[in-house]
Amino acid sequence: MFSPITYQSIRFRRYSGWLLVLMSLALHAVTVFCYSRQPDSLAAFTIVQLWIWGLLGLTLSSAAMLMLRAPLSLIVSIIWIITILLGADEAKVLANFGKSAPTKNVVASAQGQPAIRVLTLNCKNYSLGNPSADILAWNADIILLQEIHPYFVKGICEKAFGSNGHYRVHDTSGIISRWPITRDGRIAHYRDHQVTVSLPDGSSIEVVNVHLSTAATDARLWLRECWRTHKANRLARRRELGIILQTLETVATPVKHAVIIGGDFNAPAQDTTYRLLDRDFQDAYLASGTGWSNTFPRKLPLMRLDHIYSTKFLKAVRSGVETIESSDHRVLVVDFVRSGL
Repeated sequence: MFSPITYQSIRFRRYSGWLLVLMSLALHAVTVFCYSRQPDSLAAFTIVQLWIWGLLGLTLSSAAMLMLRAPLSLIVSIIWIITILLGADEAKVLANFGKSAPTKNVVASAQGQPAIRVLTLNCKNYSLGNPSADILAWNADIILLQEIHPYFVKGICEKAFGSNGHYRVHDTSGIISRWPITRDGRIAHYRDHQVTVSLPDGSSIEVVNVHLSTAATDARLWLRECWRTHKANRLARRRELGIILQTLETVATPVKHAVIIGGDFNAPAQDTTYRLLDRDFQDAYLASGTGWSNTFPRKLPLMRLDHIYSTKFLKAVRSGVETIESSDHRVLVVDFVRSGL
């Protein structure tokens, strides 16, 4: 027979193991519900990347495995792994295995066509340094900049294209183009900006530079005010993007025109804000990117806030991100070719 101490120790481990399994399962149920349904009232929960909750759930189930040594613990761990692989934004680019990333300086052709390179960067108002060299190194055709003074937009344009370049500024946002900008459509009360770029073959691309409302950063999930703040913040960003799309519709309908929307969306990749783009636009990085996709913060990129989307008339063939010292965001670069659709 077991001694009283040994028996109580075994019982404690057993009960603790079952408690950890139940906690992991409960967390999994909440996580799946929040990320699949995305209720605005629970936006604070999904501000954290899914795989972070997944690691917490795996920690609980793994600890239960050590204490309980029962098959259920292993099953829960496998469920979490599958959930992360299927649901985490960072895991979705695994389907692009074998695709190449953009290279600096020379923009290689793709699928028998010259590529159109688009770059986006939040410049952090040059508070961390001058990112001009990092931007120019990519030899991009269209450059979308956020948090930048108009003077610096002009300087980058002149360094990139000399007297042949074109640029427009609105508030703290700037658009630079290798080709002529024939329309300048500014959106009142917001930092977002729309222009029409005319290509050498006579066609045009509508370009939208996005810098949505600043994200809420309150992580005190134990406070009711935190949940209210994140809900209001999500609704504000979704409303702003809706206005951008409505304004775009007055000039060019996405189902009939080549459109690029890019910039700093200030929302994690799984946020419902992006659902406004699902019908007519494709996420360039999910279609052609490789490697770790997150762009913020630069030193430990946990969230993908910077995006480039396009309509079906432009096909993303290469996408990549680069860490630079002169911004708290990473540079996002995408190569497009014209689609025959």
